Amino acid sequence: MTSLVQLSSVSKSFGAVQVLKDVSFEVQAGEVHALIGENGAGKSTLVKVITGAHQSDSGTVEIAGKVVRHNDPGVAKALGVATIYQQPALFADLTVAENIALRHESGSLLRLVGWNRRRKRASELLHRVGARIDSNALAGDLSMPQQQLVEIAGALGASARILIFDEPTSSLSDREVENLFRVIGELRDENVGIVYISHRLEELPRIADRVTVLRDGRHVATRMMDQTDLTELIRLMVGRSVDAVFPKTQVKLGEIVLETRQLACESAHVRDVSLTVRSGEILGLSGLVGAGRTELAGVLFGLTPASSGQVLVRGRSVKIRCPAEAINHGIAYLPEDRRRYGVILDMPITANMTLAILRRMAVGGLLSFVRERNLAESFLDRLDIKAPSIDAPVENLSGGNQQKVALARWLAVEPSIIILDEPTQGVDVGAKAEIHRLMCELAGRGMAVVMISSELPEILGMSDRIAVMRQGRIVAAFDRAEATQEGLLATALGHGREADV
Repeated sequence: MTSLVQLSSVSKSFGAVQVLKDVSFEVQAGEVHALIGENGAGKSTLVKVITGAHQSDSGTVEIAGKVVRHNDPGVAKALGVATIYQQPALFADLTVAENIALRHESGSLLRLVGWNRRRKRASELLHRVGARIDSNALAGDLSMPQQQLVEIAGALGASARILIFDEPTSSLSDREVENLFRVIGELRDENVGIVYISHRLEELPRIADRVTVLRDGRHVATRMMDQTDLTELIRLMVGRSVDAVFPKTQVKLGEIVLETRQLACESAHVRDVSLTVRSGEILGLSGLVGAGRTELAGVLFGLTPASSGQVLVRGRSVKIRCPAEAINHGIAYLPEDRRRYGVILDMPITANMTLAILRRMAVGGLLSFVRERNLAESFLDRLDIKAPSIDAPVENLSGGNQQKVALARWLAVEPSIIILDEPTQGVDVGAKAEIHRLMCELAGRGMAVVMISSELPEILGMSDRIAVMRQGRIVAAFDRAEATQEGLLATALGHGREADV
């Protein structure tokens, strides 16, 4: 087979931090080569070396049979490299045809635009990837999977022969994942070389031909996918055996800390929700995308105040009309989209951790940087956050460490109730195990934990009880011992039992 990408002994440092150390990596025509590793292992930096966003400090970069001595995005694109990111980078106010054209059209400013030819070309490329999308539609009106298909179509229009997929399935439904895998399979059959990055290791046997593992910036192993298994890959990634990704511990449950009675919010489409959560309990909220789980969290945290019903904290009825009131009643909320709502990327770790408790950080009405740094250092140690310093911008951290910083902000509030919305989405297996361990620690200290997750193994592995939502309602509750993936899914689809929680 023809080698499309060949990296040999590539190293890259940022200041005193070496993020790649003599890494070799190859992608052949007509193969899907998975690239895996914990957050901070060096995957993103390796991809940026291939795409020209970063220059390697040493080693050889060979793309499409040519040794590239001074790579940059323009050079990489000309050699056929394209990247499909987790969050597609389309211009929302331009049409699909215009977004695709930006990938491959060129010419002077005075060149006349052949609109019919442009739309026809876009339609041909969309048909090639199996996308039933109107080329005149605005990109901003498309769903996430549709935007991904537009990006793939644009890459093919630019004659890309090396496609890099960076966490492409993290926001997709099962049906959308199946369609993406079909498209990737067809591209492989056309001798396109594909780099596939994913934290969802269970996907790899279905899609990958080879898999390369990075750890601490080093190449650990490359395996044929049909000659390895997930247990070995986890061991290679973390350098140790992960026996319990879901280290659930039994905690004696205390009093009811949070209760809702017929809670509803018309604007959020939350209807007649009644539930209880006890001290030391992890209540899992399960359901399909759009079932109302995140919307319920928003009502409980005051982002969209309830229009009817009651919220009781430790038996006392409370009004929650804004997040400040929720915090005053001991409720914290870690949102699903950490990069938009969980952290402020360009602010340092210290500022992110103390945003919710600035009054406590003040002395005589002025912010005490000593208090702020002491708190940040304590959480850096407690949550095992890997960062060069507490002054580093959060955007420089890996996804798992960003999630820990977001969590630290709300733990600093010292809540009695914490709502975690997809707490391990987009983090590697090692960081996932650490977050699960921390959840058990919080429950062991008597905190009431509400965990929203779309991953059924996580819901089953970490919850004491599981409430299933559908169409804005809680339709059933399961004890840990009786819950199964089949039962939860059937209930979420409307085919299972219904009972109050």
